[in-house]
Amino acid sequence: MATSRLLRTSAALLAATALLISGCSSGSSSSPDDEASPGRTTEAGAQRPADEPTLAPLPASTPASLRSYYDQKLSWHSCASSGFECATMKAPLEYSHPGGGDIKLAVARKKASGSGNRLGSLLVNPGGPGGAAIDYLERYAPQPAAVRARYDMVAMDPRGVARSQPVECLGNKQMDRYTQVDQTPDSPAEVNKLATAFRDFAKGCASRSGKLLSHISTVEAARDMDVLRAVLGDKKLNYVGASYGTFLGATYAGLYPSRVGRMVLDGAMNPELDARATNVQQTAGFDTAFTAFAVECIKHKNCPLGTKSTEDAAKQLSALFKKLDAHPVATGEDRKLTESLATTGVIAAMYDQRAWPLLREYLAQAKAGNGRGLLAFSDSYYERDSNGSYSNQMYANPAVNCLDLAPAFTGPDQVRAALPSFRKASPVFGDAFAWAALNCAYWPVKPTGTAHRIEAKGAAPILVVGTTRDPATPYAWAQALASQLSSATLLTYEGDGHTAYGRGSKCIDSTIDAYLLEGTVPPKNKHCK
Repeated sequence: MATSRLLRTSAALLAATALLISGCSSGSSSSPDDEASPGRTTEAGAQRPADEPTLAPLPASTPASLRSYYDQKLSWHSCASSGFECATMKAPLEYSHPGGGDIKLAVARKKASGSGNRLGSLLVNPGGPGGAAIDYLERYAPQPAAVRARYDMVAMDPRGVARSQPVECLGNKQMDRYTQVDQTPDSPAEVNKLATAFRDFAKGCASRSGKLLSHISTVEAARDMDVLRAVLGDKKLNYVGASYGTFLGATYAGLYPSRVGRMVLDGAMNPELDARATNVQQTAGFDTAFTAFAVECIKHKNCPLGTKSTEDAAKQLSALFKKLDAHPVATGEDRKLTESLATTGVIAAMYDQRAWPLLREYLAQAKAGNGRGLLAFSDSYYERDSNGSYSNQMYANPAVNCLDLAPAFTGPDQVRAALPSFRKASPVFGDAFAWAALNCAYWPVKPTGTAHRIEAKGAAPILVVGTTRDPATPYAWAQALASQLSSATLLTYEGDGHTAYGRGSKCIDSTIDAYLLEGTVPPKNKHCK
């Protein structure tokens, strides 16, 4: 089953396939003990605070209790990847009680390669939440060359992620079974089976991860970034965040506006939305992406979804999913392609239009009884390798999301009531996305965050980037974040896929490079193709 609100860069997805990422999170705007204020009903019956709070900045001076963390010296050593250095940074597990134990965070860097004026460090984050930032750095650092020449390229796996004391939930075989659970239940028995799967997943996270689950929020990860900034010797934080990484970066800006350097937020999220509204809007985003795929597909005489219309293509895909629900097909291994795995595979391909030719091929194979291709796409989404091992991406993702926001639904009855709104957002994916959003209902740790605005008054100019047909972070989110941030400028990419930087648009790349290298802010409402 696809985890609700998974956000990651298309580059991460493509690298994972070897052929060529659904709770978005939001941080707390106040104390973790604060109660959410009474809400007003919005899209799909979602609740948003009546007096929507704004993320308040932290004091400019560093508290004495945190000074030892800010003053620590990192011991750098060569990483496994040539040309990279690695280190371990300490941060308090609980910022409210710095003496209560530390968490160890993995950091990597590739020093500036040029002889010109060095601009400091550039921290990168690929999203998720749960994306392995160091793995992303190792792929990202060689490009763009001009930026690499003048910045030390840096990544830190956020707390609970990859090398930074990762959250663990299930064994590999358990995870295989979990991904195959029917996510579009047709009977009370199937609803109970899905709810049981979510409960068992949550119990596994509690038993395997313990106290860590209470301390991996986006606010805490943003505070870790400020410790890293200081440890690296930078007065300002320069940052490129993609997908969920935009929320992490915006949260940093809200907490430390005076310490913002050059900040690019690509594939932006809207922190004002609660979990249910986020899920509905993301569902619509994937429907927009599927429609774009269908427009391209039906131009080919061998399109496996027909050549009549995008509406007919949607009906044929839904029919394929229904057929797989009743009769999963062989894949050449002991797992069959179920409706749930096939849906995840199609969703994975929506992240980048370069995957669409393969998706056409794999859909044709599935219709003919061969599910191997769609299973490969599904495995890339889940970061399952050929040995059957999973990364912790799918564990860290709900762990952060369920801590950052109250659950979209508290039980199956609420999902049933919201199904019409999700189906309206996407006739193809609506049911799957709605039921996936039930996952946080059974989480063992209470949420500490709430939906809020981020204004970051006093911050240096921030560049927000949005793609008009982005499936995972709809363009309206970039517009919303740019309107909230007091110093933001919106850069628009008129195209398909998730995120825009480094994906082939010379207009986008040159505009962002000029901002990172020279501080040049593009004209208001600049559009690229």
